[in-house]
Amino acid sequence: MKAIKIFTIAALFLSLGACKKGFLDVEPITTVTEENFYKTPKDAYTALVGCYDGMQIVWTEGVSLPVAAEVMSDNAFGGTGNSDGFGYQMLDEFDKSRSPADQDLFGGNWVLYYKALFRCNTLIAKMDQIQWGTDAQLRKTYESEARYIRAYLLFDMVRLWGNIPLITVPTSENIPQSSPEAVYKQIAEDLKFASENMLATSYTAQPVAEHGRATKYAAEALLGRVYLFYTGYYAKTDLAGVVTRAQALAYLEDVITNGGYGLVENFANLWPAASPATYVGEDNKETIFAIKYTYTSDYNGNRDGNYWMVMTGMREFSFAPYGNGWGGQTVNPKLWNAYASTDTRRSASIISIAGENIPFTNQKGQREYTGYYGKKYSPMLGADGKPLPDTYGNPNFQIAQFQDYVVIRYADVLLMAAELGSPNAQTYFDRVRQRAYLTAFTPLALTTDNLFQERRLEFALEGIRYYDLLRQGVPKAAQTIAESVSLLNGGASVTKTISAGNITTTQGLQQIPYTQITLSNGTLKQNAGW
Repeated sequence: MKAIKIFTIAALFLSLGACKKGFLDVEPITTVTEENFYKTPKDAYTALVGCYDGMQIVWTEGVSLPVAAEVMSDNAFGGTGNSDGFGYQMLDEFDKSRSPADQDLFGGNWVLYYKALFRCNTLIAKMDQIQWGTDAQLRKTYESEARYIRAYLLFDMVRLWGNIPLITVPTSENIPQSSPEAVYKQIAEDLKFASENMLATSYTAQPVAEHGRATKYAAEALLGRVYLFYTGYYAKTDLAGVVTRAQALAYLEDVITNGGYGLVENFANLWPAASPATYVGEDNKETIFAIKYTYTSDYNGNRDGNYWMVMTGMREFSFAPYGNGWGGQTVNPKLWNAYASTDTRRSASIISIAGENIPFTNQKGQREYTGYYGKKYSPMLGADGKPLPDTYGNPNFQIAQFQDYVVIRYADVLLMAAELGSPNAQTYFDRVRQRAYLTAFTPLALTTDNLFQERRLEFALEGIRYYDLLRQGVPKAAQTIAESVSLLNGGASVTKTISAGNITTTQGLQQIPYTQITLSNGTLKQNAGW
């Protein structure tokens, strides 16, 4: 069912993060070692698949970034069960006092991100010793993919924590945090390398078996996203001295002109829970890059499922086609109300309990109940009424959800190019809105406010909104996210307050896991406000 089968390879893994000398696990998983590996293109491919695997599993522990980025934004609240701990409220409110014991909320993620980086760094470092033969392009392709994955990981990390150790070689050294500019410079250089060294194979010309691998156009699209965030959040005029505004736009225009991508005609068809009968499927013409998952996860080390999707489902309640979940990321009614009634994206993005006549009966089990849940990544039931993974033979529905996470869609490329001042800016903007409103479409002038509002509506609950807010400036983000609202905790009304001051104090960054600070003997420094 999936284009790429992800599996664990023989590689050297970082066991406790990148910050403590002597905490490297250097025992090979199998009899394959550095001495007899990294010799042939086949070895390189195996290691490359390991890099993809490393990227795939970074959210199997801790808190996933797609969920966290929505909870931190004005789109959703922390939610979860009414008797659960308050870690998601601490995340939502940027308030350490809400759950003082959660000093390592992202601890598992930190470790897994650095493990994944270690795999990429190792493969890149071994490129010269591999006997590539006469196929010079193969080396360029594999190195480009490894550098794309490294850039992707670093971009997640630097946005989440701001100040991270920049590690680009396989090492066990206790590395201090680098400046954000240095990290972004590395990201930009990796993505430039990938965009310049990958073959310009359009979407329509890609073999089906290759879907899921990074491409030249994925690198160019991610460069556009990185440029916009870095220059916005840090108030810079270029991307760490590597990419100018004109170059960022040129990369995006190349995706639009030569990538062979397009908008899926009906927005709801992008999402299986929104349109089960007409879902266009994964790897469709709108997917620039996605993280792949399968339904074969188990509790014996096979972690290839979408672990985080169960968090967003209705709390311990299912109603076809929606499956059972843990009630995290409850949708803010302000998001529902932001859509016009003629906007097809509203019902495709959000489950409305009242609007869909869902007999939800677990208000007492739900914290921060709003009457709205996310639909784009909702767990689903199979035709037999069982959780969808169970329908495929896997009863571990908590870890075996298998919907891919779409990192970048073609609609995003259109709107980023419009934002960067393309001569076709209004046309690109209109294309996205025409798809949303269909016959109810009416023109709207392309202004900065209209563009960011359109991005909110188009990418709601996809993990993009929070960073769109931050790149408009921390004060703007804090003002937009802050609110005091009455919600239902266990069926009882309570007042929830999100303070703009907390967001300003933390600069929108999350805490460095305290365990990592301890392991580093104080080399790592905690972010402000935590």
